[in-house]
Amino acid sequence: MSIEIKVPQLPESVSSATVGAWTVAEGDAISRDQNVLELETDKVMLDVPAAEGGVLKEIRIKAGESVKAGDVLGIIEPGKGGNAEDSAPSAKASGDEGSAQKEKAKGDATPSKSGAADAAGNDGQLPAVRKKLAELGLSAADIKGSGKGGRLTLEDVEAHKARPKSAGNDKSASSAPVASGDREEQRVPMTRIRQRIAERLVEAQQTAAMLTTFNEVDLQAVMDLRARHKEAFEKTHGVKLGFMSFFVKATIEALKKFPVVNASIDGTDVLYHNYFDIGIAVSGPRGLVVPVLRDADQMSFADIEKGIAAYGAKARDNKLSMEDLTGGTFSITNGGIFGSMMSTPILNPPQSAILGMHGITERPVVVNGAVVVRPMMYLAMSYDHRIIDGREAVLSLRAIKEGLEDPAKLLLQL
Repeated sequence: MSIEIKVPQLPESVSSATVGAWTVAEGDAISRDQNVLELETDKVMLDVPAAEGGVLKEIRIKAGESVKAGDVLGIIEPGKGGNAEDSAPSAKASGDEGSAQKEKAKGDATPSKSGAADAAGNDGQLPAVRKKLAELGLSAADIKGSGKGGRLTLEDVEAHKARPKSAGNDKSASSAPVASGDREEQRVPMTRIRQRIAERLVEAQQTAAMLTTFNEVDLQAVMDLRARHKEAFEKTHGVKLGFMSFFVKATIEALKKFPVVNASIDGTDVLYHNYFDIGIAVSGPRGLVVPVLRDADQMSFADIEKGIAAYGAKARDNKLSMEDLTGGTFSITNGGIFGSMMSTPILNPPQSAILGMHGITERPVVVNGAVVVRPMMYLAMSYDHRIIDGREAVLSLRAIKEGLEDPAKLLLQL
């Protein structure tokens, strides 16, 4: 009796998903609980496992198509795939002839260029990606993948194709020269996550009375403290002492002094939060996401660093859950890791404020009447002027600055 692969129950507030990528092809042997495809929602990526082992008989819904909970994605013929330990070897041993026939059929339908189809056939790439590589005469080894586990996506292949070719480094340049002045365009559908990011950013600008206030901070004291204790800190806690834990701690102390900056609007009410759930913006393969450190005021420096490192790893592997991304009372984003000197961060609704960090630059400043060179960073706080007045915004940003310039205050909660 055939087994249906169905779309699982989707997270709350998510009504549909897009089939992101099948990790197996029709005819492949699969084992029970093996992840066979990815579903992309507007917030997270979801793995869909096989309920039983067997052979994937049919793919009913292809990558890029929209689905809802309960939709049938594919059909498994049970009993032929075996267990996880046996399915892969048996499939390879018994399926060589069939695989060769499939590759021949593909070759008849789509001419192979420079043997690219053969080179890509058993590299673990998705069928659609292998087909595109063959069409373009490319090798998977020459392209960096942004998908889960480093796998290539169609977007990766298209982006690689669009790059200018160098005759000295690209062997295909001599066989397929590009005339000077050629103008090409690509049309690539936005991912659901990118669509959602766009909607949220536009929503923030259209619904909030958003302003930004700026200041600068001298990070010499923080850098000296890190230099003195970073080795002992890493040895004791198993994680590096970064800058972000100092910024989180300084932000929390400022929010305690100015609670409205940690508040949000609910209809015609102001909702004050007596807890501090700090969103940390991290960049993943599919865009910027903001996982939340819950009850960050109760976390140690080590807890904060471990939490951020864990979120960063989950973001890179597309493993963030809805719970990771839900809520948050205030956010911090660090454009400095990309070299930003100054920016105006956009609010993360329904939050009413966000702190923007930037690059650290040695600059001459006046300290106690003398000009000295210090590691300086520009800070930016965007805020919703509907509930936060300029006074609270400016003073809260100044409180963050003071906490960073005298880190002992953070430890003593002054």
